[in-house]
Amino acid sequence: MRKRVFGKKLSRERATRGALFVSLVESLVLNKKIKTTKAKAKAISGMIDKLVTLAKKDTLASKRQILKNLRGNKAVATILWTEIAKSFENKNSGFTRAIPLVSRKGDMAEMVRIEWTYENLSTKTKRD
Repeated sequence: MRKRVFGKKLSRERATRGALFVSLVESLVLNKKIKTTKAKAKAISGMIDKLVTLAKKDTLASKRQILKNLRGNKAVATILWTEIAKSFENKNSGFTRAIPLVSRKGDMAEMVRIEWTYENLSTKTKRD
């Protein structure tokens, strides 16, 4: 029975999985879009929503929680609560979208491109 099982393991231990999620979120904030597998995209979507919602509150406590979740990366946290939170102030959820791409050649893993939903944050380009 699956009782109290939460999230995806992605064949990693807890610390490694946490570092992976933080690095994916940091890349998304810095680059405005990332290309990753569908499983990883689904796994970090909740973390992204939580961080943007905290950034929209704009309190000292929320800023400290963001820094804690991003493991002290002040540059990414500053971008999150200055640029990204401002552009999503009228939106409650659905901050990112996952656009399906061609499967990866080596293992046929489903690939997606995660990007911000608002046009001023995502850059318009052809599919990767």
